[in-house]
Amino acid sequence: MAASDVAVGIIFLAQTVVGALGNSSLLLHYLVLYFTGCRVKHTDWILQHLIVANLLTLLCKGVPQTMAAFGVKIFLSDVGCKLLFYLHRVGRGVSIGSTCLLSVFQAIKISPEYSSCSELKLNIPKYIGSSTYLGWILYLLVNVVFLLHMTERRSNKNITILKDFGYCSGVRHDTTTDSLYTALLTFPDAIFVGLMLWASSSMVLILHRHKQRMQQVHRSSSPRSSPESRATKTILLLVSTFVSFYTLSCMFQVSLGVIYNPSWFVVITAAIISGCFPAVSPFLLMSRDSTASRIHSAWIQNRKNGNHVRKIYII
Repeated sequence: MAASDVAVGIIFLAQTVVGALGNSSLLLHYLVLYFTGCRVKHTDWILQHLIVANLLTLLCKGVPQTMAAFGVKIFLSDVGCKLLFYLHRVGRGVSIGSTCLLSVFQAIKISPEYSSCSELKLNIPKYIGSSTYLGWILYLLVNVVFLLHMTERRSNKNITILKDFGYCSGVRHDTTTDSLYTALLTFPDAIFVGLMLWASSSMVLILHRHKQRMQQVHRSSSPRSSPESRATKTILLLVSTFVSFYTLSCMFQVSLGVIYNPSWFVVITAAIISGCFPAVSPFLLMSRDSTASRIHSAWIQNRKNGNHVRKIYII
């Protein structure tokens, strides 16, 4: 086994383990919030779907890539290859859609009362659930192409018509067909990224104007940022991180789709970059999340309610 394969295997293993632990811990936090009676925010609902999508992306790509890097290359059947690639792409797509929905929702939420979004601000919470499920349905349908064109690495087909992805293979087509498939897969992503950039720009502008107003009101003091401001900054950090990793990932994904015989470096780099955001995002959220204070508040409220019931029973 070459030293480069060992190094790549260690990278995939570290990325998968750290990312899975981070996302699982964050998902556990939300379960604790639910069972302790905390009020669940609309952004929490979106983040739960983002966490599930991140786990799907990491496990369906990181585990087989780690095994392939350590020398276990032929371990999946034809159905297994199709399913893993399909679920990975669905998870990646839902991660894009959830991040976009999160940024758009927050941009509308913090918009001024007199803006054109004032009416939409009242109604958008009703559409959070349906929009999230619509994202799942969209990417479940768009990525059906991977169920048709992925196959096991050991195949009876002529190897010259297969692209080698380390542990699975993809059927090659002519340049025009591959370009059409690539355009079909990247079109929804491009729409969501465009919406993300629009929402992020709007939030930056709103925060800048708010800061200017607060500086005029508080010349001598530095007021503490509001929960909405902190949540907005967290989402901006999440979106900027996502766009950075996605831009690099998209470049390599397009290369994989268009290049007739992609090199080992392109295949491995594309896989590593695609796992960066799912591995990093839970730690960005946990570093700025107020879960502990919300749990403490719910515990105090439940304790007060319990004491009140006991008093009534004694009386």
